[in-house]
Amino acid sequence: MNLRALVSVTGKPGLFKLIGQNKAGFILETLDEKKIKSTANLSTTKMATLEDITIYGNDDEIRLIDIFETIKEKGVDTPDAKSSGDTLRDFFREVAPGHDESRVYSSDIKKIITWYNIIKELPLFDEEAPAPLQS
Repeated sequence: MNLRALVSVTGKPGLFKLIGQNKAGFILETLDEKKIKSTANLSTTKMATLEDITIYGNDDEIRLIDIFETIKEKGVDTPDAKSSGDTLRDFFREVAPGHDESRVYSSDIKKIITWYNIIKELPLFDEEAPAPLQS
């Protein structure tokens, strides 16, 4: 799973593909068929790559990419993001055992399910992740 170019932007729903950079900030593109481009100004916007996002675990943090891999490998159907909190929590216990239930909220689980449903249709979903850059 290659999530390197996919980002979440604070204040904007959905996910975006990072396609470039200019003086004003980063150039983003929506993942839908419309491919709408916009610029995220770094002085006013926070972005996080999906590759770098983690959730709270009881012992160690759990990488989002590992949760996505688990969902993919198990072949489990994701519940509707609007399901009850109990349904969402049961699903998350299965795909992210060891998550800190007191610090991972239903809203976080909904967002992760929504993101998974967006990316599972993309070619990036089945691509091998590129090797980390060496410094």
